[in-house]
Amino acid sequence: MSSDIEIAQAAKMQRISKVALEKLGIADEHLEPYGHYKAKVSLAYLDSLKQRPNAKLILVTAMTPTPAGEGKTTTTVGLGDALNHIGKRAMICLREPSLGPVFGMKGGAAGGGYAQVVPMEDINLHFTGDFNAIGLANNLLSALLDNHIHHGNELGIDVRRIAWKRVLDMNDRALRDITVSLGGPGNGYPRQDGFDIVVASEVMAIFCLSTSLKDLKKRLGNIVVGYTREQKPVKASDLQAHGAMTVLLKDTLAPNLVQTVENNPAFIHGGPFANIAHGCNTVIATQAAMKLADYVVTEAGFGADLGAEKFMDIKCRKSGLRPAAAVIVATVRALKYHGGADLKTITQENIAALEKGMPNLERHVDNVKNVYGVPCIVSINKFTSDTQAEIDLLRSRMAKYGVPVVLATHWGDGGKGATELAHEVVKLCEHKSTATFVYEDQDTLWEKIGKIARKVYRASEVTADSKVRGQIKKLQDDGYGHYPVCVAKTQYSFSTDPQLRGAPENHVINIREVRLAAGAEFIVMVCGDILTMPGLPKVPSANKIDVDENGKVVGLF
Repeated sequence: MSSDIEIAQAAKMQRISKVALEKLGIADEHLEPYGHYKAKVSLAYLDSLKQRPNAKLILVTAMTPTPAGEGKTTTTVGLGDALNHIGKRAMICLREPSLGPVFGMKGGAAGGGYAQVVPMEDINLHFTGDFNAIGLANNLLSALLDNHIHHGNELGIDVRRIAWKRVLDMNDRALRDITVSLGGPGNGYPRQDGFDIVVASEVMAIFCLSTSLKDLKKRLGNIVVGYTREQKPVKASDLQAHGAMTVLLKDTLAPNLVQTVENNPAFIHGGPFANIAHGCNTVIATQAAMKLADYVVTEAGFGADLGAEKFMDIKCRKSGLRPAAAVIVATVRALKYHGGADLKTITQENIAALEKGMPNLERHVDNVKNVYGVPCIVSINKFTSDTQAEIDLLRSRMAKYGVPVVLATHWGDGGKGATELAHEVVKLCEHKSTATFVYEDQDTLWEKIGKIARKVYRASEVTADSKVRGQIKKLQDDGYGHYPVCVAKTQYSFSTDPQLRGAPENHVINIREVRLAAGAEFIVMVCGDILTMPGLPKVPSANKIDVDENGKVVGLF
């Protein structure tokens, strides 16, 4: 069986100008090509589309992820191809992959099998340089901040209260906590610092939530980098940094257009993780796609407790976007894993483990349908090891929720393997969506995290030490209480314990740290042991990646 990269390298790609014109009606003069197969679409052109009607927006989310992988991005690509296959004008919107997972453990984010976006190597590696620009803008602010302090600190910044970190798009645990400015007076004032991964940067969040160049610059200026001794916030605009940061990002803000293996259009733009950030592609790309097609399929990171919640409570709340339908991706083998089966045995029929693991999927279905108010369907990525008895059990359990179950084979069959899913999604989009939020704007920050914990995670309690509670109260008192909450926690469980599988109830959510993202306009609450700079596994994926003597990439999935 061919690997993902072999399938991608064998794909017959069309020039992106041809895809743009024939599938989306975008003329060549509105494209900024990056080679033959990827391009940015002019913001000025996208502005001209504002009077067009909006497409139906379809959210692809998933059950709680497992080490086996569920195939959410693959389903997003396969569904987009399938909608085109049945005669609908559809396109997809994905996030850009981070090099951390690419060279680490999770892998890339370009789909898989015959449901991929291409050129796969470019997308998973440097692509159009967006992440590099975001990292540079973030670190420019760091450099200007330390430089300001070195040259007299006119703003009176308290070096003990600096809240801005440097970033790197790589998993590098050694940089989590470091000391900077060692080596004498010429190098500045020594202080404790650290790195986050680029996808956790507030600049990434701002980039993904901005609606225009003007909005981007305003948000960058509102970033709070630290505080004075009197605890007065110091912003990027106080350092006169936001103009130069915007210059670094001005070309990046235009969405990236590529194609699927079946030559259907795809926007891939922005890439925050859903476990440590808000986990959605850019608002600009999604809004543009909704003017260019009749159906737009987008994904939100990890399970519906993380990505879908933030998609609704942050992205939709801020942008006015509303999904018409949702697809919840699951696999039989992942459900057996949540039922206690060992990874080595999940390809064997195990009705008892499946029965025990079903509550995980049921919890996600209940959240999407009843908490977020979005009509949904369950899409099962079918494996040859799935037995009829297992499929029958899954269907019968989902029937109690009035939710259709569709088997999809897009990994091996491309768009035609997801045509049943496409037909069901089209029917679902005709139903009235009552998409809503988990909490209200006027709720306090503590009430917001409490509602997420109880309604979505089914926790019994939220805890925090006195220092964290004091920080939350100060943010509330300082006028940030109307902001949404962005929960950073493990993706592997409804709880904060990654080992707790299934659908745990009555657990405790502990808030370890609180971060103000004043430019992105949300409050990050870091829960449990989640890290904003991941580390590499013992045997990273990078060990298998290479290039042959002809320049052909090998080992990239």
